[in-house]
Amino acid sequence: MKSLISFVVLLFAALVHAISSSGDRLLVVLEDVAEKDGYSKFLGDLEGLGPNLTPKLLLDFINANGNILLALSASQSAPTSLVSLLLELDIHLPPDRQGLVVDHFNYDVLSASEKHDVLLLPAPGALRSDIKDFFSPVSADGGLIAFPNGMGQTLGPGALLTPILRAPSTAYSYNPKEQAEALDDLFASGSQLSLVTAMQGRNSARFTVVGSADLLSDKWFDAKVKKVGEKKEVSTLNREFAKRVAGWTFKETGVLRVNWIEHHLNEAGQSNASNPKIYRIKNDVTYSISLSEYSWDKYIPFTVPESDDLQLEFSMLSPFHRLKLNPTISSPDSTTYSVSFKLPDQHGIFNFKVNYKRPFYSNVEEKNTVSVRHFAHDEWPRSFVISGAWPWIAGIAATVTGWLAFCALWLYSKPTASGETKKTQ
Repeated sequence: MKSLISFVVLLFAALVHAISSSGDRLLVVLEDVAEKDGYSKFLGDLEGLGPNLTPKLLLDFINANGNILLALSASQSAPTSLVSLLLELDIHLPPDRQGLVVDHFNYDVLSASEKHDVLLLPAPGALRSDIKDFFSPVSADGGLIAFPNGMGQTLGPGALLTPILRAPSTAYSYNPKEQAEALDDLFASGSQLSLVTAMQGRNSARFTVVGSADLLSDKWFDAKVKKVGEKKEVSTLNREFAKRVAGWTFKETGVLRVNWIEHHLNEAGQSNASNPKIYRIKNDVTYSISLSEYSWDKYIPFTVPESDDLQLEFSMLSPFHRLKLNPTISSPDSTTYSVSFKLPDQHGIFNFKVNYKRPFYSNVEEKNTVSVRHFAHDEWPRSFVISGAWPWIAGIAATVTGWLAFCALWLYSKPTASGETKKTQ
């Protein structure tokens, strides 16, 4: 099978078993319709046939908030149109458009005792401690993910690309048509190889590349495998892993929704109306944002990972404040995060901005613009309230007191009397 572009969200067909947060219309595009029977458990009763898809058409589709899952196979060369599409996204395939990933230390002895081309991998786990794990199936018997007949990819430095499943350090990719005993020119090896790759655009459109189309086939959903060096057979995790990858790709998981935003004065004796357009410098203000996370078929409260922060920026050209938002209210389908702070001593046009962008979560970028004015003439504090003015006030008081004392002394002081004397010679 040359390639499989699976679950392309267009306007032609409907998925019946799962509803995405962005709608339930999906399309599957196969190079050979006869191959659909081999993926019946993954595709379900989804139906549809697509047009001749070009890289430009697919990129336009992504730019229009479309989501794509692409599955490759090492048994045939990847079409040049798909290679061009992947290069646009900074995802690189082998130069000959064909490469097989093998591992002589992590393979299935039951099905690949000679070629070692069925990799057995543990669940990927969380990418970092501050990122939620969306793709790790739970297994009671230590099940493994089978990655048969797969093609690896290397990723550019783009911030929008994230590897879901990486190859082990002992794996490498080569062209199976080269039968030389020694391979001098490998495409990539070890963790350089991404086996399943995710790309989320700035518009939160999602594109996923699965390096092994066989990973999604019925055969490997229910297979028993035995890793080299192990004594017992275990079940594959392919069914649950494929469900999680497809669910993320088509926005059944990892989608954040902003329910409402509120900012108001937090001062006694003020109106404290919601979302005013103008504030005054040094006002005490409270900002709140309500967030929900879509999980399979419903919205649940969004919880920020323990080692991560949801932050508010109060900025003009650059942030004057960058503050952590703390959870204050929780409901069955949302969490409200709030923070209170004092506005800076600077008037102008400011923005309340929440910019939360994390791997595997849809982007949250909310900006509310307000004006901040200076003090009105009747709002300035009296000078005796300002501690910095006390030395000047004391100086004025001392001058006035001294002047009055001098005047009193001058007015009420009588000159001494002197008698008349006759001049004598």
